[in-house]
Amino acid sequence: MQTIETLHAQGILLSMDDFGSGYSSLSYLRTLPISELKLDRCFVADLETDAAARALSSAILGIGRSLSLVVVAEGVETEKQRETLREQGYPVAQGFLYSRPLPPDEFELWMRNSGLSCLAEMAPQ
Repeated sequence: MQTIETLHAQGILLSMDDFGSGYSSLSYLRTLPISELKLDRCFVADLETDAAARALSSAILGIGRSLSLVVVAEGVETEKQRETLREQGYPVAQGFLYSRPLPPDEFELWMRNSGLSCLAEMAPQ
């Protein structure tokens, strides 16, 4: 915790990855100085077919918003997933629908060529 607090004090923003599964816990939201939640891709993968996944996705977004956290949807692979997340109000998404993982120099070129801003892609129209 001391290391995390030191990083936070230096202005380094922290993200809680895979939120909603594994070792992520609601209690961490009270104790860790995080600025971002990343919705686990297992929820995104099932958005099209599972009402419970859609409900949990929406609930996690609500939790994040109520705590003034950015909430990122991970693992977006289809237009339908992107549209569902956009309808729910997700401001940020990542996944193979946009690009495969890239090294820093290729990422910089991809961003320049794509015309996307990091936060604008998922914003409601």
